[in-house]
Amino acid sequence: MGPAQERKGPSVRTGMKVAIGVGAAVVAVGVVAGIYGPGLYADRANEAADDEPTLQASMAPLSDTEAVEGTWTVGEGSFAGYRVDEVLQGADVTVTGRTEDVTGSVTVADGAITAADVEVDVTSVATDEARRDEYFRDQAMEVDTYPTAVFELTDPAELETGATSVALTGNLTLHGVTRPATVEAEVAGDAAGGGPVQVIGSVPITFTDFGVEAPDLGFVSVEDEGVIEFSLQLETQE
Repeated sequence: MGPAQERKGPSVRTGMKVAIGVGAAVVAVGVVAGIYGPGLYADRANEAADDEPTLQASMAPLSDTEAVEGTWTVGEGSFAGYRVDEVLQGADVTVTGRTEDVTGSVTVADGAITAADVEVDVTSVATDEARRDEYFRDQAMEVDTYPTAVFELTDPAELETGATSVALTGNLTLHGVTRPATVEAEVAGDAAGGGPVQVIGSVPITFTDFGVEAPDLGFVSVEDEGVIEFSLQLETQE
């Protein structure tokens, strides 16, 4: 994992660039809405939104935390992304972006998660709309400069036998800005059988905290708050 770059906020020039890019993307959305109508566009967008991450039916609460001690790596089937709400001429729209390009590791010792580093390739996050994705990558997130998002655990998180809920406290780095974050997560798996462990979770964010401005052009607005979501399939490290 590369070192995180830290800054207090965007420059005026960067802020203008983000605002202009958002405007272009929102106008494109407005054209689509004009063709389909706000209601039909909202229905179409909401149907395309991914469901919130959930534990797989095959996963169960950990029956023995000692069975999961060691270092685990993020494996195939993992994903991460964002969820944000838009309002288009009174119609509510939920948009989700996803990528399976997630890497990292999680360490468990003495009944607790003692270390975790997860990195997401922001350049590959995609929604159902190519023009929205182009704005997200090039303007809002400036992926040429800040291609990844990283979460790093800073405090041990106790695992309780028979329970799934766990709070992960750490630092989230997004768009070159590092801020403390608490992830409400769930952990489950086939620990006794040595099978995979799944970790799902989400963390609410305010985009301006990370130097990203949400657009509001009257006919369409994007909420300034959103959610980062993830589902990790953890495999034992060889």
